Amino acid sequence: MGRRLVVGIAALLAVVAVVLGFAFAGSAGRLADGTQIAGIDVGGLTAKQATQKLDARYAAAAALPGTFTAGGKTFRIPAKELSVQVEFKRAVADAMSQGGGPGVVRGYRRLTLKFSPISIDPQVEVYDAAVRYDVSKIARAVDRRERNAALVRRGLHITVSPGEPGLEVDQAAARTILVNALASFSRTPVALPVKRTSPSITVDRLLPAQRLASRIVAAPVTLRLGATRWRVPRWRLATLLRLGARLSIAGPAAEQYFAQLRRRVNDPARDATWEPIAGGKVRLVAARPGTALDIERSARRVLAAAERTQNRVATLATQPSAPQRSTPRAKAMAITGTVGSYETLYSGVPNRLHNVQLVARLIDGKLIAPNETFSFNQATGERTAAKGFRVAPVIINGEVTTGLGGGVCQVSTTVFNAAFEAGLPITARTNHALYISHYPLGRDATVDYPDVDLKFVNDTGHWLLLRTFVGPDSLSVVLYGTPVQRRVEAIAQPLVVTGKLPVKKTVDATLEPGEIKVDDPGVPPQKTSVERKVYDENGKLLSDQTWYSTYRAEPKLERVGPKKKQPKARPAAKQARASA
Repeated sequence: MGRRLVVGIAALLAVVAVVLGFAFAGSAGRLADGTQIAGIDVGGLTAKQATQKLDARYAAAAALPGTFTAGGKTFRIPAKELSVQVEFKRAVADAMSQGGGPGVVRGYRRLTLKFSPISIDPQVEVYDAAVRYDVSKIARAVDRRERNAALVRRGLHITVSPGEPGLEVDQAAARTILVNALASFSRTPVALPVKRTSPSITVDRLLPAQRLASRIVAAPVTLRLGATRWRVPRWRLATLLRLGARLSIAGPAAEQYFAQLRRRVNDPARDATWEPIAGGKVRLVAARPGTALDIERSARRVLAAAERTQNRVATLATQPSAPQRSTPRAKAMAITGTVGSYETLYSGVPNRLHNVQLVARLIDGKLIAPNETFSFNQATGERTAAKGFRVAPVIINGEVTTGLGGGVCQVSTTVFNAAFEAGLPITARTNHALYISHYPLGRDATVDYPDVDLKFVNDTGHWLLLRTFVGPDSLSVVLYGTPVQRRVEAIAQPLVVTGKLPVKKTVDATLEPGEIKVDDPGVPPQKTSVERKVYDENGKLLSDQTWYSTYRAEPKLERVGPKKKQPKARPAAKQARASA
């Protein structure tokens, strides 16, 4: 009896459960009552109706830009700028799944949802790079670096300027908030998270430095070096002082001051050098060490003296400076006498003389190592106005004109002849375009930076020293070294005319017909060569080299009178009548 009762009650409960499930099942094609998507109630709607409702609602919201605030500033960003796409259809399908299933199951699911309704936040798709860009742009407008407390000098009064906290947009959190706001139906202004940053240097931390700085500028400081004294007044100390938690003598004003002081204190080292003496020889002048101001140590001593209330005296620190070329090194170079020399005379306009003297100074003192090639262009560099070169007569494309550096070839020709007389191998030489009679026949040398150069090789086995000596009307170039007793024999060929003399005629109305005036006799094209034989001290031939020179013509310049006018012929008929 009891068993049948239990079975009956169970059967009854099963029936009741089924009936109850069907009672709450509702329509399988509609969302469960109370279902919310993005906070909007879509319960009882079909999936299509719910999707259309949500899309329409969002379209109205997306037509307006989102408003965001940060650091007291307002920013408006439209959703389309970030390509915001809200997946309402997918959210509706998810809600249908949670409240769906076979009749009885669906009924119980929806009965459960009566107490805990479905609430779904749809997924959002955005163009992430655009989100990052917009948030970084907001950050650039809002972020403010914290300002540390700082020491400030006004004249001789040093005070502490308080710092200021900074602002910094929390970009990671701001990106999430911005996307969620633009994906919502609301366009209420949204605040983006901003953090305050604190200064790392506070007023309290600078107070000891402020008191010390005030003591430093309270009285002058005396600098001492041997018997010499310099007074550094209060205003100067104030400009030399670099203010901060740690005080120092530094900065542009200090660098300038110590550079001026260095010029007064330094005693430069002198390299070993050579001094010409009688007989074409040179005397070695010994090197001398120097003294240089040690700026870093001196600055520390000045600061230490200024920090004291008594005995505000600083002894400047110095350090020895060694010559670049010591006496033993110079002696080992074995430069004792003349190896080759040459002198040329010069004249002309002041600018040409200036250029001759300038380029002579640029190559004066040039040392040429054994087996090294001397390059005139390398030694002088480009001839520019910045170096002091001036415009003077110069030969360009076979014509005498004016140009920057006119007169330089006087020096290159003199150097060429000094190397020629020394018997050195000359590896690059170019003659002038026009023949110049005051140079030795076939032994002129032109240069033009950087292409046309004069080069020779030091094959003596010892160092060479090139010296230039500029007189009022002459230039001498001397190559000093270890004399190798070479004998040089030069054989120049006569100047030969190689073509016709060109004539350039112009009509001069002031002359009589047929009259000719010659303004310049001109020069025909010519050529020559010079052979140089070099012998050693025992008469052995070391080299036999020939240089060929070809010179362009300079046209003969003539002015001629205009042609004689012929009388006009009379007509034939008139002539006949006149005869009759």
